[in-house]
Amino acid sequence: MAQQNIYDNATFFEGYRNLREKENNANNLFEIPALLSLLPELDGKKVLDLGCGFGDHCRLFAEMGAEKVIGIDISSKMLDVARKENADPRIEYINMPIESIDKLNGSFDIAVSSLAFHYIEDFSGAVKNVFDRLSEGGIFVFSQEHPLVTCHSRGSRWTKDENGEKLYVNLANYGVEGERETKWFVEGVKIYHRTFSLIINTLTEAGFTVEKMIEPRPSPELLEKHPEHKDLFHKPDFLLIRSRK
Repeated sequence: MAQQNIYDNATFFEGYRNLREKENNANNLFEIPALLSLLPELDGKKVLDLGCGFGDHCRLFAEMGAEKVIGIDISSKMLDVARKENADPRIEYINMPIESIDKLNGSFDIAVSSLAFHYIEDFSGAVKNVFDRLSEGGIFVFSQEHPLVTCHSRGSRWTKDENGEKLYVNLANYGVEGERETKWFVEGVKIYHRTFSLIINTLTEAGFTVEKMIEPRPSPELLEKHPEHKDLFHKPDFLLIRSRK
């Protein structure tokens, strides 16, 4: 099974990096704070970052007291940046797809993944590999595009009024799981849609206990500064889950 490596596409890479450098992107406002809120104490822990990208989280985990951080990513371009900008003696970066973590040695106390699992076709196999890499009582925290986002397959996502205001999200094919192809910086980006029930059942069937879920929405204070994000009350962008082995 060939893994998608869209982040090594030069056009995609530059578009993505420019997006992440904008201070008020949705990752910074919603996904990252929610992800960090689900983490346990990291002091003296061994952390596995799945799809570590530029390594920002790896460096943060080290600063939070992690004893050892392994960051893996399929994109060599992303890891080049990580090694230059987010190097630390406690961090090791490995060019490897998430689907291959069964080749890693040793076990980890915590596995974290930020917005990578919706790119994985074999979700069940990946979850089982994470379970096997964790020590007893280990924590798995991951974020992904929300299932109400990944289900989209055609047409406009929104119905709008005459002023362009979003009235409601157009929902179709939520129950049709599997591959979706979308345009994000480039054509042909593949993601995989899974229903809530499939996501949760896959985790529990692998042996995990699901402890908490977050679908980030804006606070009143944030809405005052960024009223454009009121559409998240119609359709959350992200789903985050914390589970325990």
